[in-house]
Amino acid sequence: MSTLSSVPTSTYLNYIGGEWIAAASGQISEDRDPASGELIGRFQASGQEDVDRAVAAARAAFDGWRRTPAPKRGEMLYRVGTLLAERKEEIARLLTREMGKVLVEARGDVQEGIDMAYYMAGEGRRLFGAIVPSELPNKAAYGVREPLGVVACITPWNFPVAIPSWKTMAALIAGNTVVLKPATDTPLSALKLVEVFHDAGLPPGVLNLVTGSGAAVGMPLVRHPDVAAVSFTGSNDVGREVNVEAARTLKRVTLELGGKNAIIVMDDADLDLAVDGILWSAFGTTGQRCTACSRLIVQRGIRPALEERLLERVKGLRLGHGLEAETDVGPVINRAQLDRIHGYMQVARDDGARILCGGEPAADGALASGSFFKPTLLGAVRPEMRVAQEEIFGPVLSLIEVETLDEAIAVNNGTKYGLSSSIFTRDINAAQTAMRDLASGIVYVNAGTIGAEIQLPFGGTRGTGNGHREAGLGALEFFTEWKAIYVDYSGRLQRAQIDV
Repeated sequence: MSTLSSVPTSTYLNYIGGEWIAAASGQISEDRDPASGELIGRFQASGQEDVDRAVAAARAAFDGWRRTPAPKRGEMLYRVGTLLAERKEEIARLLTREMGKVLVEARGDVQEGIDMAYYMAGEGRRLFGAIVPSELPNKAAYGVREPLGVVACITPWNFPVAIPSWKTMAALIAGNTVVLKPATDTPLSALKLVEVFHDAGLPPGVLNLVTGSGAAVGMPLVRHPDVAAVSFTGSNDVGREVNVEAARTLKRVTLELGGKNAIIVMDDADLDLAVDGILWSAFGTTGQRCTACSRLIVQRGIRPALEERLLERVKGLRLGHGLEAETDVGPVINRAQLDRIHGYMQVARDDGARILCGGEPAADGALASGSFFKPTLLGAVRPEMRVAQEEIFGPVLSLIEVETLDEAIAVNNGTKYGLSSSIFTRDINAAQTAMRDLASGIVYVNAGTIGAEIQLPFGGTRGTGNGHREAGLGALEFFTEWKAIYVDYSGRLQRAQIDV
């Protein structure tokens, strides 16, 4: 295994300039299992001095890394992918303890990191530019991609390996250096990812890890004059603040924010397939995905049968620790989120919705020490209700009845978010119409709203972000800028747009 990143037993350190070091303040914070309350480890509660040190290390490493041939940078990512694959089970089990998702999903979280390592490694032999004809004779014109510099990657707790992998690997293959700030609820998973980079032989300073709060670490990174770009995934409120602060110094910013995703089920849908897709989308990861389905838009004719089947299946979902094989749904991330979700149940009642099942925390027996909320189905929901408009981020699904496909599409598009949408139908005309008219960055046909693959751009419209994309080639668009190069070999002065 790697150089130890903890002293003594479970006090973990920052990773700056290739070394594991304590925060300047000497302050630490605790990381606990949301299913049991068990202490997982203690982490550095870092501040401005630690941010300055990490950014300085990344800046010092930048010239050497950007001049490293991109195929060689790719070879480094291939090694990272191989090591991640070797450690997949170990990291997945730690991830389940730290974040709460069931083990099979935790393995998928790590697999996304493996996939992204191999995908971005391959881009090291592409990073395509552009060669175009010049309007003048004996003159060459082409464009190349250049790295931005030091990039701050600020990541959330719900995908604590996958999302740091998306951001850091795309940034690194493009020739940038990185300071990574993981969520305070899941620092260990990100640290284990950084350990893999360290063991793969990444040069010191190219990737740095600083743990701590958003106020003490995140915003100082956003404001730092030597940070060229910020890649942020998190809440809309914080994302707006990040955008405003970054604009003061003309930083490039990508924001991946909230979602209020919907599945449309038409009367002609395969009901068994639809129910499976709805359950996975609404209650997988305990509803704590930005792509999770929180609205179920159902055509009137099929609504009674779908509701009956769905109720039976939702009531049968088993809550428990994610490491237990029989568990279907794990805890939510912490008690504050548990209380927030519970608060929305009164909001639903006040607006006239009906709680068909669930609707309260689960605190019986072994569940009492964790942050568990019963999988919940809300009926009689109208599109304008708060539970149909606001991101709850938990195992809560709102059922909305409609008459037609046009009405279903209008309801789907009638929120401030636009990340992921889905339709279940056997009608090719309805499917094509939905593919054209659903206003979201991701559209699924006869599948749920979750399950994006890393080779396509990931992101949404409207309040879901600011238009940039992660994963796929879209990520490289954000982490690079164009340099136009003209080579005149005519031996005389030629003036563009004049000497033509």
